[in-house]
Amino acid sequence: MKTRVYLIFGGRSGEHEVSLMSARNVLEAIDKSRYEVIPVGITREGRWIRSGDPLKALLEGVERGGGIPVALLADPGVRDLVPLASPGDAAPGVSAARPSGDPPAVFFPVLHGTYGEDGTIQGLLEMAGVPYVGCGVLASAVGMDKAVAKALFAQAGLPVVPHRVFLRPRWEREPGLVAAEAEAAFGYPCFVKPANLGSSVGVSKPKSRSELEGALAEAFRFDRKVLVEAAVDAREIEVAVLGNDDPVVSVPGEVVPGREFYDYEDKYVEDRARLLIPAPLEPAQAEEARRLALAAYRCIDGAGMARVDLFLERGSGRFYVNEVNTIPGFTRISMFPKLMEASGIPYPELVDRLIQLAIERWRDRQRNAVTR
Repeated sequence: MKTRVYLIFGGRSGEHEVSLMSARNVLEAIDKSRYEVIPVGITREGRWIRSGDPLKALLEGVERGGGIPVALLADPGVRDLVPLASPGDAAPGVSAARPSGDPPAVFFPVLHGTYGEDGTIQGLLEMAGVPYVGCGVLASAVGMDKAVAKALFAQAGLPVVPHRVFLRPRWEREPGLVAAEAEAAFGYPCFVKPANLGSSVGVSKPKSRSELEGALAEAFRFDRKVLVEAAVDAREIEVAVLGNDDPVVSVPGEVVPGREFYDYEDKYVEDRARLLIPAPLEPAQAEEARRLALAAYRCIDGAGMARVDLFLERGSGRFYVNEVNTIPGFTRISMFPKLMEASGIPYPELVDRLIQLAIERWRDRQRNAVTR
């Protein structure tokens, strides 16, 4: 019997559209002879839909029509999606769990950003007792929170860019003081980022006090916690990591932005950025990038996959660990699959490995003693 794979996409985050692009590519690449693939879309309102064509429904914006609403129960005795419609409306293979002797269904979330990459859905999947692709609860939550991740990296002796963290309640009470502190610490230009978001959503590079205040206001629209960072004159180096206890580290790649920095429009709208794979680095630099990427991955207890983003400062040649993306993009222009392909793992094999890693990790968790 084929292993059932629930491909989960969409979601409530600001990266909804990116998730749809990733899901389309995974659907095209997955081996249908080995896996029974069941697409599951999550609308912007958080409603899970199955049956019909959820990807098309979400792409066309008809999220409220068609498909069967389903849910994943936090019940390890079920380990499958259950319909929220009447039983007579349920699609085959959705209404009940598989027999215990069959391979477990694997959940493959390609949910970028909040409610997908931040440990929340991973917690639900853990409670449901199902295998799932990617990092666990802790690694996902830490990787998503740039402030916490940088604190852990620094504690582990990994280099990070100087930064300050500000909270929304203080910004709302005393915006002038917050802006003044950031200005005094880093001057201009600097970077302003929501702590918990990806794909450069809400990221700005202000060059004056008025631009800084606008950037802070925009970033606080997306999160209660915002980072202000020093603007380092650096090249953007990215490394893919694949695996559980014995990860594979890719060759480094370099992003050459088509705009002033690699923002959302440059990534997904204008498509002007250049991806250099492998990155034009000296052998020692490439090895250092791979070492730091693996160290950052292990620092957050990564599993399955991640893309580690580094800065290589011009002039000094110093590397900084920027962030770890635990559900990197899977679009046709995304760096993660391109880096793996350049390292000898083509896209279809990459998808297969991720599913097998999910099952491997699930089986290892079954060995844990249960305390009551």
